[in-house]
Amino acid sequence: MLESILYAALVFAVLVVVHEAGHFAMAKKVGVRVLRFSVGYPPKILGFRRGETEYSLGATPFGGYVRMLGDEVGEKPTPDEIKLYLHEIGLDLIGAAREHGAGLAGSGFDDHIRTLAERLSAAGTGVAQTVLGRELKPDEALLLSELRSQPKVDDAIKALAENPPAVLVDAYCSRAFPTQSLGKRVLIVLAGPISNIIFAPLLLTFVFMYGVPTLLPVVGKTTKDLPAAKAGLLTGDRILSVNGQPMETWADFSKTVKAGDGSAVKLDIDRQQNGKSTHSTIVIKPTRLDQKTIYGTDATTWVIGVQPSGDEVMKRFGPLGAVEQAGETSVEMTVQMVVGIASIFTGSTPVREALGGPIMIAQMAGQEAHRGFANLAMFTVMLSLELGIINLLPVPLLDGGHLLFFVFEGIKGKPLELRYREAMLQVGLFLLVALMAFVIFNDISRIVQG
Repeated sequence: MLESILYAALVFAVLVVVHEAGHFAMAKKVGVRVLRFSVGYPPKILGFRRGETEYSLGATPFGGYVRMLGDEVGEKPTPDEIKLYLHEIGLDLIGAAREHGAGLAGSGFDDHIRTLAERLSAAGTGVAQTVLGRELKPDEALLLSELRSQPKVDDAIKALAENPPAVLVDAYCSRAFPTQSLGKRVLIVLAGPISNIIFAPLLLTFVFMYGVPTLLPVVGKTTKDLPAAKAGLLTGDRILSVNGQPMETWADFSKTVKAGDGSAVKLDIDRQQNGKSTHSTIVIKPTRLDQKTIYGTDATTWVIGVQPSGDEVMKRFGPLGAVEQAGETSVEMTVQMVVGIASIFTGSTPVREALGGPIMIAQMAGQEAHRGFANLAMFTVMLSLELGIINLLPVPLLDGGHLLFFVFEGIKGKPLELRYREAMLQVGLFLLVALMAFVIFNDISRIVQG
């Protein structure tokens, strides 16, 4: 089980990085300051700062987040937000000085930023270029000036935060998420789910080039009293063609029979008898049966009553073929998932059968990993698409919930009132906690019931 948990953690880590990288890249693209990119939730195990952003790894692997400047709600920066911004500015200056080779006295933030304030107090041009490798920005110059007039770093930051000059507020608003245009915020929020959806065909392309285990059209078992058994189809028979159309895989064979709308099918088969191969033709008339769909519902379909033997071959595609196959498979899987989610809401699929939690995911990750890289990668593709689609649902705390707030803002011409947003977020939190409790209980029930 421990091995399964490790595989599940690895898969989740990849998907979280992909999802949050979408938010991160779009935020950077439109000019929003990203404070932290974290894989996993606190407590932090390790981390480092590069440029304006801290990159960290949390102790809780099943998740992650991107923290941007500014709270999700609020129309203007609070003193605490300005304090945070000023501290980030200080870290920018310290980082720039270190990258430019400047030595800084002391061991902490206060010592380093005060050393910089003193060094950059000299009049004349080129001082900042010498120390930082660039010129000071207006908000940075404001912070350093205040540091030189206050006995303590905290006092300087507090003074600016409580009475922020217009230049500081403008600099903050130009980089904060809540003060961006509606279009930019929509792009940032959408980028996460879209990244997961785009990641699926990209990973699938690599998988199809690497090779995927594919079931061969070899009969493993026939069902008594159904057309195949009555027609004389035997275990071990290989289906060469159906109605003259070559069959390379079991999936091809199955689709062809079901798509025939009950028409008789002519099977060309290869049969091994006494070490010799013989070819023959069998005509079978499919019958309609109720079968369980992947969504847990019953559906009537055309069958002849056969199951595959399980014989597999690694099927590899060239670059162009892999791209085409990846695109088709991604679309097919996406449609299946959307239909499956819709069937849960309509009640046609039992919730207990449709939903699985972290325990089930860990079990499946371990099983697929033992079957090989291609299987684990296909499982990752499935989860990536699910993560992207589910995050678009209009549930507060999910990306779709934020997009719902933006729809209200676009209609009203201003953000939804704070009290309504907070109430909806609390409802969203309750729903997500309840859902997590249900799926974990459901997972445990499956294990207990065998």
